[in-house]
Amino acid sequence: MPDRATPATYLKLVGAMFLWGGTWIAGRIIAQELPAPMAAASMRFLLAAMALGAFALATERNLPWPASSREWGVVTGLALTGILLYNLCFLYGLKYIPAGRGALVVALNPVVVALAAWFLGSERMNPLKAAGIALALAGCLTVIGNGDPLALLQGEVGIGEWLILGCVGFWAAYTFIGRRATRTLSPLAATLHASFIGAVLLGLVSLFQGDIELGAWSWRVWASIAFLAVGGTALAFTWYADGVKRLGAARAAVFINLVPVFAILQAAWLLNERLGLAVLAGGALVIAGVWLTNQKKELAA
Repeated sequence: MPDRATPATYLKLVGAMFLWGGTWIAGRIIAQELPAPMAAASMRFLLAAMALGAFALATERNLPWPASSREWGVVTGLALTGILLYNLCFLYGLKYIPAGRGALVVALNPVVVALAAWFLGSERMNPLKAAGIALALAGCLTVIGNGDPLALLQGEVGIGEWLILGCVGFWAAYTFIGRRATRTLSPLAATLHASFIGAVLLGLVSLFQGDIELGAWSWRVWASIAFLAVGGTALAFTWYADGVKRLGAARAAVFINLVPVFAILQAAWLLNERLGLAVLAGGALVIAGVWLTNQKKELAA
């Protein structure tokens, strides 16, 4: 049974969504200012692992470690999909497309997970969920095509859109691996060790991107790294985990629909981004579709 929620629970959940929305702005800044951003990504997750480790010591009195080679393999899978490959697509995709538009595409994540779960036979499909998937896919095509839902079929989509779509695919894989990880590890332990392994992998990739001149990085880059590590990873994770504990996973997941909304608002405020009405309408379809997809089966009757 979830614990009793308090007003602070809802504030933390909204705060976590605000911070996750801000990761798109920070990512856009890093992607635009650094020709090879993997070193910054490595630093982000190294700092995040340290912050999560401190949180684990404060709340669990110890640092939980994977107890078997299988658990280490699962955690490494999390690092490969959700950290290394996701961030390659995330940061290089944001070199080509605005932060707000990218966030609207990635809002499709829960729908892709639901569709994959149905295809793999682990979850059933119902009319309400099918309608939500169709609605979200139509909205995503509109966002990707910058207002033209047929642009993908006509080969008019650029590399930035494809890279952000890669984020969706790798996050879906991360989600399924995460379900296996949390059978034996706490979400905190899984995220902590995946962050550290991911930082090492990103650091290795950065070695092949030429010399890293840390002294040449602007204060905007350093501030973005700090925000991504502390705010967008450690703090947002702990707030969201508290929401899941008190409200349950299904009710807490509904708040994720706020992420693209906050991303668009922050991008307009901090980066002066402006999205067309057609793209915003497509984003609204994505959010509505995600909401329908997450409704309980009995609501479809």
